[in-house]
Amino acid sequence: VQLQASGGGLVQPGGSLRLSCAASGNIFGANDMGWYRQPPGKQREFVATISRVGRTNYADSVKGRFTISRDNAKNTVYVQMNSLVPEDTAVYYCYADIRVTPWLSREYWGQGTLVTVSS
Repeated sequence: VQLQASGGGLVQPGGSLRLSCAASGNIFGANDMGWYRQPPGKQREFVATISRVGRTNYADSVKGRFTISRDNAKNTVYVQMNSLVPEDTAVYYCYADIRVTPWLSREYWGQGTLVTVSS
């Protein structure tokens, strides 16, 4: 099982980016999926999560600016990031609780994608 994240890059303050993370391999779907981030010199922190049925939860710092979504058919999770500020600069990691058999799930992490917000 692999999680492949993409979509990071350099963006100016006030700009937008959309991150994607696709799960692949011999899987039976995903339960919760989501994103964490690690700013430079800081610990990894929660960003957002979404359940299989679409229930979402956000960190206070991104509420109203970020929107998490998913495509269950593609086992892919997205995060649309708007009104970006320099404090959003971080390596963004996706995770997913993957059903590796119909009755067993395991947590997997993507490799991280760098988002830099700077003028």
